[in-house]
Amino acid sequence: MGRGRVTAFEDSYPHHESHREPRPPAIDVEPDGRIFDAVIVPTARPVACLAEAAQLAEALGCSLVTLHSTERTRAAEAAWRLGGDVDLIAIDVPPEPGRLNLPEWQTSGLLAGTVFERRSDVSAKRNLALLLGYMLGWSRVLFLDDDITELDPGDMRAAGLLLDGHNAVGFHNDGYPDTSVVCHAHRMAGVRQQVFVGSGALAVELTRSRSFFPDVYNDDWFFLLDGDRHLQPITVKGHIHQHPYDPFRSPDRARSEELGEVLAEGLYWLMDQHRSIAEADQQYWSSFLPRRAQFIRNVLELVETAAADPHEKDRQIAALRGSLDRLLLITPALCERYLHAWEADQQQWRRHLNRLPVGLRRSAALAMLTRPGAAGLRWCLTGPGLQRPGVAIGAGGAHHVLRSPLTQLDAG
Repeated sequence: MGRGRVTAFEDSYPHHESHREPRPPAIDVEPDGRIFDAVIVPTARPVACLAEAAQLAEALGCSLVTLHSTERTRAAEAAWRLGGDVDLIAIDVPPEPGRLNLPEWQTSGLLAGTVFERRSDVSAKRNLALLLGYMLGWSRVLFLDDDITELDPGDMRAAGLLLDGHNAVGFHNDGYPDTSVVCHAHRMAGVRQQVFVGSGALAVELTRSRSFFPDVYNDDWFFLLDGDRHLQPITVKGHIHQHPYDPFRSPDRARSEELGEVLAEGLYWLMDQHRSIAEADQQYWSSFLPRRAQFIRNVLELVETAAADPHEKDRQIAALRGSLDRLLLITPALCERYLHAWEADQQQWRRHLNRLPVGLRRSAALAMLTRPGAAGLRWCLTGPGLQRPGVAIGAGGAHHVLRSPLTQLDAG
């Protein structure tokens, strides 16, 4: 992985300052030719936040897939606002996960009804997009978060060409660091902290990568591991910009991240030492968890003694104490059980993919994103690929094409 150590805490916690891959050699990029099948954006923000991703998809000559949280943003509005020139597949993802044609994850079942249960649908959206891509026969897709900007088509094409020899390609983030709350406090206390490859901007080769996104913080770190518990071939090429956000708005954010932080940092530390993550048993976690606690306490001490705005300092202290409180509930047995459940989920995911039909038309593939007997998802298609001009809308297996304004789209 080539990640550097934080020397200030070298004896207390196996934490790395850098999560970056070495820059790959320069490659020649052909200005024309389709490299990606789709740009995929899980979204919970207003449709206006999708404008740059839509422009990128047009420039790359590929589809745009948007997956909407139905309480906050709608596929119908995306279809209307983004215009008919975008080859768009917009999908409303319902809040009831039981409707979705996804496996019953053992990892999610282990955490259900506990303080570790995740209150987010982003992993489900990413997994639905993977299902759709497999059924449509896509090979290369580009995952983007809806707060990623400054998307250069040339950088994206260069990254796509590197998928010839890599399963995933990430990007250098020139904007606000997209790290955990604890790492933000660590960085703001004056210790160097960089960002690892993640699904905020990630090119993926679908025919070789058969991973899934578990419903836990750092789901993308798990996605980048293969079935043999090794890191898939990945690299970094090009640049993106992460829009700023407030990591210290509530201590709940830090609490919700802690289990995923522990699991991912623990596994990647083993790999950085050229050790197998099969060694992550209860004995390993019994030594790792106290070192994690000491690391957070060290960061807390740095924050408390820093010459910073008192209000900002209080927010960081509250967040770090929230992480420590949640860490106290994480046991070595829970960590080991989660990894066993994750291995079972990996096998189940591969079986699920092998049962899917491939080469489907879009409406048929969209109908299969829900379980048999469940109500179909609402979706909209736009773009020059429609047999008739307009907007195709549907739910389940039924769909029709409208030439109508947004008011008719809203009515369905």
